[in-house]
Amino acid sequence: MRTVILGIGNTILSDEGVGVHAAERLRAAYELPEGVEVIDGGTAGMELLDPLSDVDLLLVLDAVKARRAPGTVILLTGDEVPVFFRAKLSPHQVSICDVLASLEFAGNPPRDLVLIGCEPLSLELGTELTPTVAEKVPEMISHAVAQLALRGIRLELRQAVAEAAPPPGRPKAGQDNDLRAERAEVTPSLGEGVGG
Repeated sequence: MRTVILGIGNTILSDEGVGVHAAERLRAAYELPEGVEVIDGGTAGMELLDPLSDVDLLLVLDAVKARRAPGTVILLTGDEVPVFFRAKLSPHQVSICDVLASLEFAGNPPRDLVLIGCEPLSLELGTELTPTVAEKVPEMISHAVAQLALRGIRLELRQAVAEAAPPPGRPKAGQDNDLRAERAEVTPSLGEGVGG
């Protein structure tokens, strides 16, 4: 099974880069099993066609504008993901939508899609995440690890990380239910906006 964890976003627009920051922290904290790759997609577009061809699971980490409180973590899966990207306006998100459409057209789209996103507070010029969004990076990583585990992919903490501190952001009891509630609230409003 080939799995790609794709961090996308512009790291010089503060919270817009949260996906890249989350992907890099995940790569630093966990041993990746064979067949699992982390890609810093930055603001790349069609350059991602080759790396994303014939992927069994594509897990995207990104900043998402879903009209929620800054720092809200959102989880979408399957067909919800391309619909969500079509409804957004930032340049890198249009590009990932184009990449997914091109992969579909070529007959080799990802067989499974997951988006874990965080509502940004600031998109101002700057290389640091705002504290509101930075504190959600461990939660994003935790949900990525959980989504991989649901699909039979187990990530192990690197020895130095395991000895130094607990793993980044374990979901608290009930937090998965909160994510499902966010998904239920986000998806219908996006579906309405896409058609109109």
